[in-house]
Amino acid sequence: MDVSQYLEIFLDETNEHLQNLNTQILELESDPENMDNINEIFRAAHSLKGMAGTMGYKRMQNLTHDMENVFSEVRNGNIKVKPEMIDVLFQCLDALEEYKNNIQETSDEGTNDNENLIKALNDILNGGKTEEAPAAKEEAPTATAPVAESGADGGEKWNDIAFDDSQIRVIKEAMKQGKNVYGINVVVQESCILKAARAFLVFKAVEEKGEIIVSMPSAQDVEDEKFDKDFTLIVLSDYSLDDIIKSAESVSEIAQVTGAVLELEKTKNYHAEEEAIEPAEEKKEAVAEVKAAEQPKKEEKKPVAAAKAPEKKPANKPVVNRTVRVDIEKLDSLMNLVSELIIAKNSLVAASSNDQGNNSAFNEQIEYLENVTTNLHESVMKVRMVPIESVVVKFPRMIRDLSKKLDKKMELYMSGEETELDRTVVDEIGDPLMHLLRNSADHGLESAEVRAQRGKPEQGSIFLDAYQDGNNVVIEVRDDGNGIDVEAVKNKAIERNLVTTEQAANMSEKDIINLLFQPGFSTSEKVTDVSGRGVGLDVVKSKIESLSGEVEVKSKWGEGSTWTIRLPLTLAIIQALMVVVGGEKYAISLGSIQTIEDISPNDIKLVENKEVINLRGTVIPLIRLTEVLDVESTRSPEDNLIVVIVKKGDKMAGLVIDELIGQQEIVIKSLGKYIKQCKFISGATILGDGEVALILDANALL
Repeated sequence: MDVSQYLEIFLDETNEHLQNLNTQILELESDPENMDNINEIFRAAHSLKGMAGTMGYKRMQNLTHDMENVFSEVRNGNIKVKPEMIDVLFQCLDALEEYKNNIQETSDEGTNDNENLIKALNDILNGGKTEEAPAAKEEAPTATAPVAESGADGGEKWNDIAFDDSQIRVIKEAMKQGKNVYGINVVVQESCILKAARAFLVFKAVEEKGEIIVSMPSAQDVEDEKFDKDFTLIVLSDYSLDDIIKSAESVSEIAQVTGAVLELEKTKNYHAEEEAIEPAEEKKEAVAEVKAAEQPKKEEKKPVAAAKAPEKKPANKPVVNRTVRVDIEKLDSLMNLVSELIIAKNSLVAASSNDQGNNSAFNEQIEYLENVTTNLHESVMKVRMVPIESVVVKFPRMIRDLSKKLDKKMELYMSGEETELDRTVVDEIGDPLMHLLRNSADHGLESAEVRAQRGKPEQGSIFLDAYQDGNNVVIEVRDDGNGIDVEAVKNKAIERNLVTTEQAANMSEKDIINLLFQPGFSTSEKVTDVSGRGVGLDVVKSKIESLSGEVEVKSKWGEGSTWTIRLPLTLAIIQALMVVVGGEKYAISLGSIQTIEDISPNDIKLVENKEVINLRGTVIPLIRLTEVLDVESTRSPEDNLIVVIVKKGDKMAGLVIDELIGQQEIVIKSLGKYIKQCKFISGATILGDGEVALILDANALL
């Protein structure tokens, strides 16, 4: 049976289990007696083992099986959780992650058996239980005892099958063609939880060596786990009986497999008179049935499942899971369709506004279409939104490992993991956040001795906070460590010829700190596997900017640093303010707009030769978009200025425009590499009249 169709589901669920194991083992390290954690780890390991076995990934199955054994003993109180055990378990998770990555790339788990980890797990088992081994040996006869008692002739349950006439003809014809016909009885271990999964693996293993023509109970009942501890198969094969039995025994959690050559005369429904010579037509029919033996068996499952589906669900059974996994490409396709619908809606709105007649029915339909498209857009966006927890859940483990590697005591405190972002953004922010956290751990936090001299706690603290701010999501990474040594950064920049001594002397502290984002820049004196190569912060900046976001840093020497990432909730459809500058239409995202002001030319002042206004006690610099865009203004110098006040973090500015059109929902279309040098243009949109308007990035203008 082909299981490749389940590969994506397997990878998704493996990711969830590995994340869960990471979290639970971290909690277990701080609370070794917590039975809830121990039970959860056991269940996750057991589920991973079953999934890996079902997909045929033996190495992954063996490793998770041994992890499960360890936690089985921990649950029984025979082994105590110790620090060295936690280290081994985390190494096992890394190995499982490696298997998963290999499977994701090549559909194969690789050749690494991780024998050292399996030995370490077995050492934990042997060290934790001394008197358990004899008991385990006695367990096997008990589990296989039912085989000897069952069936008509010493466990030969295949003789209890009442074959119908067509099955008897198929078996006889197979015998005439020289094929072996075996009866096989398979007994599943008493302790097996997923009996149906084990049975499926037995079916799969046996089918590699022959054809299963009869199953008792039926294949559908076995699939639905409607059997006690054993099931019986009738197999046609060119292989020996030992080969068939070994194939079935290769599946884990199978207690015993027995088999024999089928003797028709011993079976329940056999009649001697049927041995008369069959007509030629019946022979042909039997031959056809032998050749098609595998096909009915494969097709038998799906129709039966479909027919029985309504009977499976009891009347008052609660709905356990109401989520559906959807490929992100399908969502992107749906989003594109919504985008086109919004463009079509904008065209109709433009057409209706140009129509001089008062067609109320037409206007009503336009309003209705606008409501539908808005609701559809919001629904699609909600589907695309996922919590950032899926990214940040792996960071506590990373900080734990860094704490040991760097020999510093540190703790990560996270908040706002439930904050939601567009799926495409969430998938991309993992690496930037990892770089910032590693930066805080290595560069930010001081050694225990330095912290003691400064009167700080021995254990350093790193905080990762996420929250929604208007149409943006803000993620802050801060620490209570050194802060940034501005002089050291300045000297390093001069040494690397990034700036001259004169330039450095005139640079503000913020400008000097921003030099850290230069490619290859690092203040580390030596290169380690944690830092020092200068490939961290420039990656952070370029990645965040590619997501239409921004990153900034604030630092105070001796007290710590705060790195702030600001990202848009979505990258596809936004609410924007449409404006005119120099006769051309432009869009500005509403998310960055604070207010719109009417300013008299007399209210404009000059500070350091730059235009500013005093707005309700706040001094705000003016940016004339006609100068930025190099176009001529359509307004007279004596006219009042239309100023759009925009904000980025704690910085504000006033964008001077020529005309105000109004608010509109727009679809962002990428301009690719055509104007990548023009940072303040973030894309374009198609308006209702077919005209293209550029989208101004207020963040880049500030």
